[in-house]
Amino acid sequence: MVMAFRFKLIPFVATVLVVVLGVQLGNWQTRRAEQKISLQQKLALGAQAAPLALDGAPVAADAAAWRRVTMRGTFVRGWPVYLDNRPYQGKAGFYLLMPFKISGSNMHVLVARGWLPRDPAVRDKLPAYATPEGEVTLQGVARLNAGHVMELGSAPPLTPNAIVQNADPLQLAKDSGLTMQPFVVEQGAPVPAGDDARMVRDWPAPALGVEKHQGYAFQWYALSAMAVIFFVANGFRRGKTK
Repeated sequence: MVMAFRFKLIPFVATVLVVVLGVQLGNWQTRRAEQKISLQQKLALGAQAAPLALDGAPVAADAAAWRRVTMRGTFVRGWPVYLDNRPYQGKAGFYLLMPFKISGSNMHVLVARGWLPRDPAVRDKLPAYATPEGEVTLQGVARLNAGHVMELGSAPPLTPNAIVQNADPLQLAKDSGLTMQPFVVEQGAPVPAGDDARMVRDWPAPALGVEKHQGYAFQWYALSAMAVIFFVANGFRRGKTK
């Protein structure tokens, strides 16, 4: 018995489109998984490495990201910024960001000091908190940013005591005139004298989800393979019928 294959142009074009789309999306998910694996390795190395001492010298964002850092200086009390829509355990609140001037230099670091609850009755009311006076030593973990939430339209210029959706060090440097390192430091323990111990510093871990991206990649590749199998099988079925 001779097996005949009957070619049809329209099913062939449809199969090619499905295969190309599936492979491209599968490759994209694979790259995302590789990025998350790289981030996972950086987190592990950063946790094991000795703390990076920050002084007045500029530090590249990639060199500091996910590293434990230590620095000495003073908070710029006149430039607090509040990140809105940062709930914690089901409660509405803010992340408090404040520049930190490193001793003996004109360099500043944007510090995420902690989470503060929002007044449910008056949304624009700023919470009360204590800020250390004079020089203190801070420890924390450097991150590329303080996290981003969805924001409609263009971001407004930053001003002291602004309540905003997102903020980053370079934007703060532009709007305040302060010289800033290109990363954010999430403040950790120990709490320096004069600081507000009521602030919540339970910083969320970065979402990795490597297995999720690998699973999605497998599904897209499988879809491409199934499209080819379906096209070939139907071609032989049409040839047999003819």
